[in-house]
Amino acid sequence: MIERTGRCLCGAVTFTLVGEPLAVRVCWCRDCQHLAANGSVNAMVPAEALVVAGTLSAYTKQADSGNTVTRQFCPACGTQLFAQSSGRPQFRVVRIGNLDDPSSLRPGMNIWAASAPGWACLDPALERVEQQPTPPPPRQSA
Repeated sequence: MIERTGRCLCGAVTFTLVGEPLAVRVCWCRDCQHLAANGSVNAMVPAEALVVAGTLSAYTKQADSGNTVTRQFCPACGTQLFAQSSGRPQFRVVRIGNLDDPSSLRPGMNIWAASAPGWACLDPALERVEQQPTPPPPRQSA
């Protein structure tokens, strides 16, 4: 089974992803633009595939989708690490830039593309979803 590791900027929070993500996307929602000052590359993983060590702080608000989204970050350095949505509690969103090897995953789609600024460089080879994508299908057990 593939494992990927990552951490916050100061190293106080570390994490391991066990297995492959269900989806990897560039998100252009306004919240991600505020967090990253650009689109944010995220992986959607089953909640049980994310193992975290260290203390997290959280911020919760209603997203444009209508769901309540909780974003988790390192309280020491402020690095945005994870998110979870009330609409999909079985999943976690992991910010790919925090992986020790961020090149190990590639996005497959742009989501909330309708919110992207006019100067955004959206790869035309990626699937484009104007707002919230449908959830990925459940993985079949081997």
